[in-house]
Amino acid sequence: MTDRYPHSIPVLMTGLACLCISLFLSLASARAYPVDGYDTTGIRRLQRLAPVLSGQTEKPVLPPGARLATEQITLHLTSTPLDLSEAGALIDPGFQKQIRSLFPDRDESYSLVILDISPGRPARMAWQQADRRFPVGSVGKLAVAAGLFAQLQRLFPDDVEDRRHLLKTRMVTAGPWIISDHHTIPLFVPETGEYSSRPVRTEDQFSLYEWADHMISASANAAASVLWKELILMRHFGSGYPPDRETEDHFFATMPKTALSDLAEEVVNEPLTRAGLSRQDFHLGSLFTSEGKKRIPGTGDSRATPAGLLKFLVALEQGRLVDPWSSLEIKRLMYTTARRIRYASSPALGGAAVYFKSGSLYRCVPEPGFTCRKYMGNQENVMNSVAIVEHPDSRIYLVALMTNVLKKNSAVDHQTLATQIDTIIRHLP
Repeated sequence: MTDRYPHSIPVLMTGLACLCISLFLSLASARAYPVDGYDTTGIRRLQRLAPVLSGQTEKPVLPPGARLATEQITLHLTSTPLDLSEAGALIDPGFQKQIRSLFPDRDESYSLVILDISPGRPARMAWQQADRRFPVGSVGKLAVAAGLFAQLQRLFPDDVEDRRHLLKTRMVTAGPWIISDHHTIPLFVPETGEYSSRPVRTEDQFSLYEWADHMISASANAAASVLWKELILMRHFGSGYPPDRETEDHFFATMPKTALSDLAEEVVNEPLTRAGLSRQDFHLGSLFTSEGKKRIPGTGDSRATPAGLLKFLVALEQGRLVDPWSSLEIKRLMYTTARRIRYASSPALGGAAVYFKSGSLYRCVPEPGFTCRKYMGNQENVMNSVAIVEHPDSRIYLVALMTNVLKKNSAVDHQTLATQIDTIIRHLP
């Protein structure tokens, strides 16, 4: 891997940023997918970033680890029979001792699992309360991504180019499913060079690829609900997808709510089950917007464990999340190419490729002397991250971190923990 990164580019780590309002939120200012990917995906904002790689412009500045080309992103475990059903056998005593030493002074809720898959040495693991369940927050959008690629496989089982063509050409208007969401998305008009950032509007129209990009990189709740709705249409109409607008509206108006709920749960959770994850490991129960929940009632909690999220990452690296092509495309959608946040914002990771998703959920109840603030809930204050870290010196590891530290924005502590973990892995024999 040593020739994958341009080392002459200075590292720029930006500050933490977010614009999120509501109880079910994610901090996600990062942008994903390799910046040379416009021709294959049609994701328009990539055209703004591509000149950075060619040296035509220096802005926006990309960290060294954000400059991989599409073809440089690969799966690392496709020929590795790594079985996490016996995860305890992978625990390395020395590694475990060092990781446990990080937690005496931290909140008791800190739960994580780390898997080192660096080439040339056996896989090894360390963990802390890895089976503790948390609300999954916007990390759950990874299940929607898996559902998207599962439905594409059902439509085109033998032709990935047909799948890509549909992702690129199927344009979907936002409509009422986006209500309400205050996450901002990047908007770039290639013809004029105009760039802006704002919440999704009902009249906005994007391709399936762009909706998936907004869902993962900008963590837009609106994009997740729109895509989830499309998965239901794919599943119901099959080869008749996409239906015209009148047919779509009639379907959602006349289908019984219980049937819609069952179908919605199936399309996002079935790919997880097929990849070996249980409901205890990772389950998504309801759409991400209030209007989405109104139209399709939820079927239960959206929760996961660090161990379950690690299973997701391992299935991804093994090419078992739907199939190898789908796994690789999901990994590319997770590739962070601009501002990094929370765990991924650690300066120690500036030169690394980071494939990342973060999410949070905070709730407040009245309390004398306490003022509710974003990411500082006193009833619940969940902050979650999953990351695949690939250093240019061939260190590769997977992390799932979940916390519930009340009354405190844990973003900086997550960043600090990422630095400490990276230091430990760097010095492992």
